[in-house]
Amino acid sequence: MGVAGSTGPVMDRDEVDRALARLGAEHEAIESSLLALQDHAGRRLLEGAALTGLTKDRWASTEQSITLLWAYFDAYAGALNDARNVRERKRWPGREELVELTDLLRGQGVTLSGAATHSAPTIGAGIAGPAKLTERFTLVELVSRMNDLYARSLDMVVASDSVWSALPARIDLLSAELARTCSLANSVGVRPGEHPAGDDLESITAELTALRAQVISDPLAFWQAAPGSSAPGGGRPDTVRYDRAARALDEIRREIEAVLTVRQDAEQRLLQLRDMLSRADRTLAEARSARGEVLAKIAASEVPAVSGPPIALQERLATAAEYRRHAQWHRLSPLLETLEREAEGELLRARDSLTAVTQPLAVRAELRGRLDAYKAKVARHGLAEDPLLIERYDVARRMLWSAPCDLRAAEQAVLRYQHATAEVLVPRQSGPTDRRGDQA
Repeated sequence: MGVAGSTGPVMDRDEVDRALARLGAEHEAIESSLLALQDHAGRRLLEGAALTGLTKDRWASTEQSITLLWAYFDAYAGALNDARNVRERKRWPGREELVELTDLLRGQGVTLSGAATHSAPTIGAGIAGPAKLTERFTLVELVSRMNDLYARSLDMVVASDSVWSALPARIDLLSAELARTCSLANSVGVRPGEHPAGDDLESITAELTALRAQVISDPLAFWQAAPGSSAPGGGRPDTVRYDRAARALDEIRREIEAVLTVRQDAEQRLLQLRDMLSRADRTLAEARSARGEVLAKIAASEVPAVSGPPIALQERLATAAEYRRHAQWHRLSPLLETLEREAEGELLRARDSLTAVTQPLAVRAELRGRLDAYKAKVARHGLAEDPLLIERYDVARRMLWSAPCDLRAAEQAVLRYQHATAEVLVPRQSGPTDRRGDQA
């Protein structure tokens, strides 16, 4: 909308013609703006909507403002038409006509009833005083009031339309995604009252239903005006509640997809678990058998106890199989993850137990190998018939091949045989002495 010119002395003909041309253009601009507001999609939606809250209050005020705008515009158009009629009386208007035109164009020549001017609040108005029977305006004052009312009305209409254009469509898309997720959840047993994710889906459904109803009835409650902006419709829709629901649905969807993955490979994972627990059981059985052998063959050695088979894990594995049989995927998913971790740990513990139990046998085997290696070394040097070596070899061999074997005594016997071998071999060797065997 334009702004009328300022008041001044009696206008001449050229000033009158320029003012009329400017006012005519201004009239067309105001009319175009009012018609655009009248045809605005947001205004039509506001007229037909069942509004509540802030939007209901603002729209009641805005309707009065729009009504007043048209009253002001009609008065403005009437004053402009009167001025044109006076100007058309004479080609060369006299002073009397110029005074009348000056009064129409710059003076308070527009008269409106008090009922019309008080039918809607104006920007910056304080507490309304007693209504006047009539009120007079200059064209400049009338245009200023129209500008204020138009800006307020357009701001309210544009804000409401922006919210309606943005949020309901996004809520509908999210609701469609929610419906698909609920269908998937139901197929894998994730239902309200049976699984937390099912309760969350029910909560999100209720939230989106309530949110859409509130957005439709009170769009201004979801509008964030831009700070410091004076342009009509400056701001953006408030999507905090929508975004929160979208994030919650995304988290549940990932959880449901994990459950679907479980459904696809549950049998394979159960087979792997059975195999892992079976290997752990066999390893423990081997450790128990080895422990008995160690206790029978090795003396003066501490042999750790061997735990029993993983019965508790076997029972939980049977529970997992039941969950799969009854398609309770939401329960099977976390149980499988826990069982896989624990079964792997059980297999590692079984292997460690077997290693710890058989350690004395491994030590005896290492001593036997060392003794035979030195005997072969002695034979290569032609000293196999040395009495001292034969005696010490026989002592060490009897200890290592007797049951129960005293490992500490046997180790000392092997060391004595090594030392005796070294003492015999060193004087007979020429060149550098190979002591790697003595240090073994």
